[in-house]
Amino acid sequence: MEYVERAEWVEHYSDGKGFRPLGDKERRLLSEHVPAPAEDGRALEVGCGTGALSLFLTTLGYRVDAVDYADSAITRARKEHPDTGEVRWICMDIERDDPADLHPGGYDLVVLRLVVPFLTDRTSVLRRLGERLRPGGAVVVITPVAAHTPPERRGIALDEDKIGALSGLWEQADRFDADQLAFLLWRGARPAGTGVTTVDRQRPGGR
Repeated sequence: MEYVERAEWVEHYSDGKGFRPLGDKERRLLSEHVPAPAEDGRALEVGCGTGALSLFLTTLGYRVDAVDYADSAITRARKEHPDTGEVRWICMDIERDDPADLHPGGYDLVVLRLVVPFLTDRTSVLRRLGERLRPGGAVVVITPVAAHTPPERRGIALDEDKIGALSGLWEQADRFDADQLAFLLWRGARPAGTGVTTVDRQRPGGR
């Protein structure tokens, strides 16, 4: 099933639903490839849902801004993780809302898990997030892949052409398998106007 309207996401979380749990391989890849710096490690999770990944990032040493545009997701995250002082829960539409609530000093890590296929303007969002990276910072995208997704659910996945085009936004692009999810690790945002293909959705809505 594909959710593209904000009201549907709100209902999804209000009904107590969730998504694929964070897997051991995802945890291992995050631990190995993007550990927090020794001091003041900051991470941003876009589309945090009920907060399991944000909570895991705190175990790697990060202070986390956890963003979701469904207020019901943020409500559940606060309720399910009441003692998480290293996470700041923020209700925000990363595509349309004023980003003033984000940390002004930038981030060492930005993570989008099971999110990018739902963005309306993927290229623009990823460019803006790349501008918020601190020197040496990374963007991690974890996404279903079309080849491993049933045809009727391809809207939740990225195909190889889209993965390749989005990876082209970065100077360094690495890819790992996480139990049939693509774990994409990007560093060094290329400036706009470098001839990179734009990869956006053709229909309204978005996560």
